[in-house]
Amino acid sequence: MVNSKKWVIDPMHSDVLFKIKYLVISTVTGSFKKFEGNFITEGNDFSNAKVNFTIDVKSIDTNQSQRDEHLQSGDFFEAEKYPEITFESTSFVKKNETDYKMIGNLTMKGVTKSVELNVEYGGSSDNGHNVLKHGFEVTGTVNRIEFGMTWNRLTDTGGLGLSEDIKLIANIQISELEESLK
Repeated sequence: MVNSKKWVIDPMHSDVLFKIKYLVISTVTGSFKKFEGNFITEGNDFSNAKVNFTIDVKSIDTNQSQRDEHLQSGDFFEAEKYPEITFESTSFVKKNETDYKMIGNLTMKGVTKSVELNVEYGGSSDNGHNVLKHGFEVTGTVNRIEFGMTWNRLTDTGGLGLSEDIKLIANIQISELEESLK
């Protein structure tokens, strides 16, 4: 019988980004600076991995403090009441040598919805200190309206100032915990 392994996300070598169309003509990019998570696998095989992820909403950074404060307000994340974004996978299926499809429950602003994300496996390498690392890029799109983030304004031409869809990009590096799970 294969022992389960727990792999933790290395926040120093990972990032969580988002992009949203603004005024229909450009894209605003932001990130979250504080997050943690893990993968639980059967041995070194990532097929059917269980993935858990938590993001600190107050760590949002769009390179504009006024915008960051607005995003933390009730118009968007309502960070005081809902300080975390969480994700828990319900399926992690290998499509080919480098691609997986991950489905799971995403919770933002007190609303939980099932989302489907693409996961590209970047490979593995020893970090020079006898620690095996694996890299992944997770991408997908979520509709912010479904999570109760309905704030918007009209442009001069009558279009919406903010897109409803948010593109997610997470570049994740993981390493195994010292002890495998029993």
